[in-house]
Amino acid sequence: MKVIFMNIESSKPKKQRKFFLEKALHLKQKSVSGHLSKELRKKTGRRSISMRKGDTVRIMTGKSKGKEAKITGVDYAKTRIFIEKMTRKKSDGTEIPVGINASNVLVVDLDSSDSKRFKKTAKKAKEA
Repeated sequence: MKVIFMNIESSKPKKQRKFFLEKALHLKQKSVSGHLSKELRKKTGRRSISMRKGDTVRIMTGKSKGKEAKITGVDYAKTRIFIEKMTRKKSDGTEIPVGINASNVLVVDLDSSDSKRFKKTAKKAKEA
C-alpha cells in the first residue's frame, strides 16, 4: 500500500508527530530550510531557502551562538545539519559531528556552484 502524505487534517499532537516523522524524504527536505540574512533576502528576493552542503551559516542559539561556519553535511531523514568544528568526542576518543536543527541557524552566504538552485530566485529578484 503506497501512501503519500501531502495534507494532514488532524489537530491531534500524536498524529502531527507521526506525520512529520513518516514524511517522504523529498518532503522532509523542505523542513531543512533556514532563514536568510537581510542582505541575502534583498539579493535573492526570498525569506528562506533549503540548506545545502557548502552554505555558510551563523549559529543563533546555544553555546556556539554567534559563530559562523560552513555546512559539512545535511541529514534529511533526521532533519539535521552538520557544521564545521561542531563535534563531540566519543568515549573512545574519536570525534563525531553534532547535528543542529536548521531553525537555530541563519544563512549568511550561499554556495553558488549550482546554477539550477538560483533560477527561480533570479526571476523573483528581477520582479521585485
